[in-house]
Amino acid sequence: MRNHRKNTVLAAAAIAALSLGLTACGGGDDAAGAKDAGSASSAQSTAGTGDGAATGGGTADQAAAKSGSGSTGGSTASGSTGSTGSTGGGSKAGSTSGGGSKAGSTGGKSSAAAPACAYGDIKVTAAKADEVPTEHITLTATNVSGRSCTLLEYPLIAFGPIQTAKDIPAVAKSKPGEPIVLKAGMPAYANVRIALGGVHEDNKVVKEFNVNLFAPQGPAEGSIVVKAPAGGLAVDEAAAKTGYWTYELRNGADEF
Repeated sequence: MRNHRKNTVLAAAAIAALSLGLTACGGGDDAAGAKDAGSASSAQSTAGTGDGAATGGGTADQAAAKSGSGSTGGSTASGSTGSTGSTGGGSKAGSTSGGGSKAGSTGGKSSAAAPACAYGDIKVTAAKADEVPTEHITLTATNVSGRSCTLLEYPLIAFGPIQTAKDIPAVAKSKPGEPIVLKAGMPAYANVRIALGGVHEDNKVVKEFNVNLFAPQGPAEGSIVVKAPAGGLAVDEAAAKTGYWTYELRNGADEF
């Protein structure tokens, strides 16, 4: 009887232990399942978050790309238009400026190409130098043509009849470095030595003399008759020399 109860108790204890083991196993499975479910949920949530972030990133990238494209397009269009406008305008302005420069150059060329002064364009007067006895006179050539003309070389002087008078030579050092262009009413000057002073048997007194001008090819046609200063001039043709036409008499260059 006692053994039977003991066995019954042991059997009951074994059943209880087995039941607890099964419960424990079941609980572990449930916990694992719950853990797995939680992990899956977490993974799903994470994946969802990742997908959402990716989706959001893609949307942001697309927006940025769209915004960038719009900005680039606007910048390109604007820059291109501005550049084209600037280039076109600059080129046109440069062309206009070039035209102005060409006009200025033409104007300068026209001024430099003033025709040679001819007989009738110039009035010539003579004045004695302030010295005793008189060895020099100053010729003044004034442009009376009403336009600009170029006074070439030096005065061709004949103290006597043109056909027989000696040509008075020019002094090379008095030649100016640029053409003498006279505007209307403008004068030019030439220093002329007529004698070496004193009374000489070869001196001749002249009341007037002739002055010719130069043309580009040589002496010009026509002769200008110049009246001698009061009292006339005692001229020694052998000693006479003339300077070139110049804007003003210069120390050194026009002294001889």
